[in-house]
Formats: sequence, structure tokens, C-alpha cells
Amino acid sequence: MASQNRQLRRVLCIYNTDYDEELKAETGADVSAVQEAARAVCQGIADFGFETELLGVEGPDIDRVIAKLKDDPPDLVFNLCESMSGDVRNEVVLPSLLDMLKIPYTGPGPLTILMCLHKDRTKDVLHQAKISTPDHRVLSAPADLEDPGLADLDYPYFLKLAHEDASIGIEAANVVADRDALVARATAMLDKFKQPLICEQFIEGREVNVTVMDTEDGLTTLPLHEISFADMPDDRPKIVSYAAKWDENHVDYEGTKPVPMKGVSPELEKAIVDISVDTFRALDLHDFGRVDLRIDSAGVPWVIDVNPNCDLSPDAGVARAARYAGLTFPELVGRVCQSAWRRKQRAAAAS
Repeated sequence: MASQNRQLRRVLCIYNTDYDEELKAETGADVSAVQEAARAVCQGIADFGFETELLGVEGPDIDRVIAKLKDDPPDLVFNLCESMSGDVRNEVVLPSLLDMLKIPYTGPGPLTILMCLHKDRTKDVLHQAKISTPDHRVLSAPADLEDPGLADLDYPYFLKLAHEDASIGIEAANVVADRDALVARATAMLDKFKQPLICEQFIEGREVNVTVMDTEDGLTTLPLHEISFADMPDDRPKIVSYAAKWDENHVDYEGTKPVPMKGVSPELEKAIVDISVDTFRALDLHDFGRVDLRIDSAGVPWVIDVNPNCDLSPDAGVARAARYAGLTFPELVGRVCQSAWRRKQRAAAAS
């Protein structure tokens, strides 16, 4: 019982350091930006009142991390590790290791992370939970373009990589209006990225970002934000491309601005919040997460992406939404720590 009542004191922030020039060129990863974000989270936790330490990890030196965790285990690990050895699919390594060492950590477990890294599996779970997500087909090779099931979808389609986030691989050409455009873009993406594609029904409409947090009173959402496409040229699709996130000189960057969602009816707001919370539960997310949706012309929200361990940089979307809720950055990251600690305490009480 004493261990169940023990207070959270020491938090170890672990982030990934697997970036080199090739990865930077491919994904836009920037060592200084990654380190800066991790340091900001670590400092925010310290400002909230916990003892903190920052630790970088890369696949080849995992033994060093294991030794540190075993020799001097923290009360809690703040998991900022989004990849390892240059592969986002290795994001599951750290939470798996922490589970084996029985060290609590923020965010979801390896099964949820793995499922969200396979977007087709995520969509399967959402369909089973009767949560609206666009119908899709998986294209693993050019031969899959002959799948008769593609005819069940209505153009336009939207193409995205099955195992990536941060809008990697997304360009204006990913919105395909006919068979010729589908074949051309899908073939090019399969050849370049060497991984399956999700081909889904494109939902034209408002794009909404919803941060869900686990609080003492249950799941809640931070103030809704959406992407303003007001400055996007009429000849470009209203999507968040790779350039929109990473190229400040690109027209898409200027044409996609995150803004507080306004002009939404109470009924639509409730529908957005409900589907986001249902998605959080269905995928077994923990502590915090982001759900991206599109609102169709009939006012129906559709889940288009789920980020289970999203960017917590002070200038990123979660922190922005938190500020609109009246939370400082230290309060945001501190509450994430408290949520993870409550889960640990509940698990200890139930065992």
C-alpha cells in the first residue's frame, strides 16, 4: 500500500537521436529542433515541480539506456521517442522495454503505437467501433491498382503512406480525380517510399485538430482548432501537405494556418468531441493524443488520422490548444505526467 501512495518525484525524459544527413533530407528532421523540443518539455516538467533529467537514445546504444534504467530507475519516463535507427516503426521499442522493466511512462503502450503506425489497422479498429473514417483500400504494389474493390470508392481519392506521419509523402498530386492520376501518383509513391499506401475516399471540407487529455475527471478535449485554407490558391487542393508543414517559402505553408475553430454549432461541436473521445478509447490511447478530422458537406465528422504520442513542442498544436484553455506549458506537460502516474497507481491498486 505504501508504494501505491508514493508521490511522483523523478521524471526521466527520453527522446530519439537517430537523425543523420540522409534522414534530414528525407523527412526534414532537424537535430537542433528535436533537441530543443525535448529540452523544452524537460524544462516544463521541472518548472511544474518535478525533478527531471534528459536522455537521448539511439538503437546502437540501447544497452546504455537499459543499464541506466536498471541502475537508477526513475519514478516515471516521459516518452518523447518517436523512432529509432531511422525507422518510425521502431517507436515501439522504448515502451516495450519500459513495460518489461516495470517502469511507468507517458503515452500509450506498444500495441497502440504499432497499430497507429499501420494506418490500415487503425482504420480497421475504427470501423469495428462504428467510428466514421473514410473507406479505403491498401495498395502494396502496382498490381493492387487492379483491385476491383477500388471501384467501390468514389473519386476523388486521397493517397498517403501507411507507416508515416508528419505529412511525409503528401503533395497536391495525392488528391486524385481519375484513374490516370491514381495510377501515376500511386506508382510514383510506391517506387519512392517502398511501403504500402492507403487509398481512401477524400473528404472535402473543414479539417479539425482535436487534442484529447485524460484528467482526474475523465477524458476531456482542449479547445478545437482547424486548418484555415483561406489563403490557399483555388487551383490547389485543401490539404496539409509536407511542404505546408516544413517549407516556409511554399505556397502551401502560407495557405494552411491553424486557427481556433469558430462558427461551429453546439451540435457539431458535440459530434466532434464525441467522436474524438470515442477514438481515444477505441485505440487505447493514454494521457493525451490528437485526432484529426474532416467535416463533410452534411456536417458529419470523419476521422482521417490519429497521433497517439504527438508533438509537445511549445509552438506545436497541442501546446497551442492548451494555451487557449488557459494552461501554461509547464501545466500541460505536468498534467501529462500526473495522468501517467494515476494510471500507475490504479494498476498497482488493482494488482
